[in-house]
Amino acid sequence: MESYLLDWSNLLLRWLHVITAIAWIGSSFYFVFLDSSLTPPQDEDLKRQGVSGEMWAVHGGGFYHPVKFAVSPPQLPAHLHWFYWEAYTTWLSGFALFAVSYLWNASSYLIDPARSSWSPSLAGAVAIGFLVVFWLAYDAICRVFGSRPNGDRIVGAAVAVLVALASWLACHWFPGRAAFLLVGAMIATAMSANVLFWIIPGQRKMVASIRAGQPVDPIHGIRGKQRSVHNTYFTLPVLLAMLSNHYSFLWDHPRNWLVLVLLMAAGAAIRQFFVLRHGWKLGRNRHPLPYALVGVALIAATAAWMAPAADRSAAAAPALPEKVGYAQIQPVLAQRCYLCHGEQVQMKSVRLDSPEALRQHAAAVQQQAVEAKLMPLNNATGMTDAERALLGRWFQQGARVE
Repeated sequence: MESYLLDWSNLLLRWLHVITAIAWIGSSFYFVFLDSSLTPPQDEDLKRQGVSGEMWAVHGGGFYHPVKFAVSPPQLPAHLHWFYWEAYTTWLSGFALFAVSYLWNASSYLIDPARSSWSPSLAGAVAIGFLVVFWLAYDAICRVFGSRPNGDRIVGAAVAVLVALASWLACHWFPGRAAFLLVGAMIATAMSANVLFWIIPGQRKMVASIRAGQPVDPIHGIRGKQRSVHNTYFTLPVLLAMLSNHYSFLWDHPRNWLVLVLLMAAGAAIRQFFVLRHGWKLGRNRHPLPYALVGVALIAATAAWMAPAADRSAAAAPALPEKVGYAQIQPVLAQRCYLCHGEQVQMKSVRLDSPEALRQHAAAVQQQAVEAKLMPLNNATGMTDAERALLGRWFQQGARVE
């Protein structure tokens, strides 16, 4: 029953997390696009009101005319829409999902005996520490260097080094699957913290000054804009780290930390292309195609570097029986799978210790153990490539259990 309830919790939290993440990323992308697409106002009345930029757009059968005020509008409406619940709910649902999926079963998901001999509580504490320490270090970098000349470049370089170091540590301390997720979660935590501690408080101070009839300090808008820009560059790397859980060839690589860093760098470069593309259309900057090409080149180079040598893989391919039946695979399942999917324990409500149960879950065994190599979890029981190939041959021949 516990496993069943955890599955429902995982499903509902994942559903909520994806929905709110779409809302947050969508609004973030839109405002970056909007800010990059604004042009000086043509209407004299808008200029007198202090409008610094405007844009005309058509969508859904209607025309839209958003404008931006340089520092503050002449007056504020009674209802002012705030964008922050998308960020908060995304983080809260993500952390709850992390707690249900990883912290609850830390001994299975966060501990690899080949890397550490931590207790489950220590592994969970270190994982949470990644989120906290990264935010503190990132925030300190922004505070110290963000307002200096060429501060954006200094911050960008320092944060890149920080992310690379964190990726290296995570991949050496935790199983690859958990390490990739933790790196994504720590960056996402910094994104949400930017909203909580900088963007929204600064906007509240600006609104309070306007309502009180006092001059608005532009520093709040500058700082908020800086953190918002950081968030937009973080987005694609975070999504890559989260999606990587479905692709074991990424996090199972011997240099998985470098794979993660290269692909996140590619995501940031591609995001730069989209950010600058709007300004290029208005003649504000050069064509940003080189950034996209750098991103694509990084992905292509990483894929080529990771590709197994054809001759070696062929030479290493295990010799398999011409026909594989239940009698050949049952000892493999007993040694590698029954520990978690047998009579005593049925993780995810799955049993594999009988011909009938195995027939029911044959496709899942093929997908999870043979193709994706996700099972056994962290390969805790040491399933070999030869055993996976044997299971694969059995499935290809019809998954017979008679």
